[in-house]
Amino acid sequence: MGNSKGRTSLGLMVLVVVVVAVGNWEVKMAGATLSAAQCKEERRIGLNECKPVLYGKLPSPSCCERLRVTHVECVCPLVTPKLAALIDLNRAIRLIEGCGRRVPRHFKCGSITTP
Repeated sequence: MGNSKGRTSLGLMVLVVVVVAVGNWEVKMAGATLSAAQCKEERRIGLNECKPVLYGKLPSPSCCERLRVTHVECVCPLVTPKLAALIDLNRAIRLIEGCGRRVPRHFKCGSITTP
């Protein structure tokens, strides 16, 4: 992914990951830790449901639902400083709030902290 097209695609994917991650800070685990395979599946489903966001669309009802059910511990570890630099945090916050969720101040997800 050394070319700009690859970095742009990665940045857009990270935007969806951050939208999913930041969008579900209130989700509580039911006492069990998810496996790596379960987290991978959650990320796959979230990316598929929210893919139109990558192309500038607003989140669909199914994408907003993913924001509410995906476990934050499955996505936040993926947000490295390099990936965080590729996204527009303000856009991510607007998308989350557009799904009816309040974004908490100073929420930390990987290398991103909300204002």
